[in-house]
Amino acid sequence: MKLSDLQYSYPEDLIALEPARPTRVMWVDSADQPVEISVAELLNKIPAGDVLVLNDTKVLKRRVFTADGLEILFLDQKIESTKHNTWSVLFPSKKFKVGDEIILPNQAKMILLEKGLPQKVKVVPELTEADFEKFGELPLPPYIQKAREGRHTVDDDDHWYQTAWADKAGSFAAPTASLHFSESDIESLEKKGVHVLKITLHVGLGTFLPVKAEDLDNHQMHGEVYQVDQAVWDKILSVQKENRGIWALGTTVTRTLETIARTGELSGESKLLLQVGSEFKIVNRLLTNFHQPESTLLALVAAFVGLGKTKACYQWAIARKFKLFSYGHLSVWVR
Repeated sequence: MKLSDLQYSYPEDLIALEPARPTRVMWVDSADQPVEISVAELLNKIPAGDVLVLNDTKVLKRRVFTADGLEILFLDQKIESTKHNTWSVLFPSKKFKVGDEIILPNQAKMILLEKGLPQKVKVVPELTEADFEKFGELPLPPYIQKAREGRHTVDDDDHWYQTAWADKAGSFAAPTASLHFSESDIESLEKKGVHVLKITLHVGLGTFLPVKAEDLDNHQMHGEVYQVDQAVWDKILSVQKENRGIWALGTTVTRTLETIARTGELSGESKLLLQVGSEFKIVNRLLTNFHQPESTLLALVAAFVGLGKTKACYQWAIARKFKLFSYGHLSVWVR
C-alpha cells in the first residue's frame, strides 16, 4: 500500500476544535451506501449477545512548555540513580546539540543526551507526578493547536480529552472514538445484554507519528503497551464462535485484539500495522473517528472495508460537513 493512496482533501473548517455535539454518526454496512444516524440509533443497532470492547487507558499530562515557548513531550522514564532521571522525549531539537541544558518550569535542568526520534534527555532533579499535574498539559494533536491558533490547551480539554471510563494512566493521545459515549450509554447496552468489555492499550508513537515511507511496508511502527485479561479474551472468543458481532470502539482496541489473535500474547507491545491486504481475525464492527490523510489510522479503516469504499464514504461525509479528527464525528463500519 502506498502513502499516496491515503491522501484526500478537506476544508480546514471541518477540523473539530472541541467535541462535536450532538455526535453525528456515519453508518456504513454491507449495502455500501453511507447513511447518517444518531448515537441513540447506533446503540439500538448493537444487539444483545454481541461484544463491545472499550479501551480504559487514561491520557497523561506530559506536554511541557519552557519559559521561552519550547514544547516538550515526555514519554518513557528510566530512573538511573537517586539524583537524576533519563527520559525519552519529543521536542524540536534541531538547534540544540548534545550536552545543552534546558530549564523546565519547575527550574529542573533537562540535558540533551541523544538526538533521534525520540530524543534521550537527563532531568535533574527528578520529575514527579505532582510536577506534571502542576505545569504539564494534555498532549492535544498539533492540528488542533494550529486550527485554534493557540498552542496551549483550554481548561475544558482536561475533561473533553479523557474518556468517561479513563482509568489506567499511560497514553499520549486519547482513544477518541470513546469520547462520543457516556457511562449511561454503556450502562444501557449492558442492561439489554451486550457484553461490554475493557482492555488497555496505551496510545503512543505507534498511533500518532506521521508516516514518511511511501511504501507502508517500509514504515516501522513503534510499540504500544497493551494488557487484556484472560476472562475478557475468552468471552470475545466465545461470542465469535457464535458468529456474533465483535464491536471495537476505536482503532486502538482493533489493533490490540488483532495483535493477540496473531501472537497469542495477552500483554506486551503492539507493533501491528493494518493496511489493505491485512486479514481481520477478530473484529467485524469498527467504530472510529474520521482520520487524517496519510495516517496509519486511515490505513486501518481502508484495510477493514477497502480503500475505494473508505475514500468514497469520507467524501460523502465531507460533503455533508461532518467534523473531522480527534474531536470530530463518528464513523461506524460493519463487515
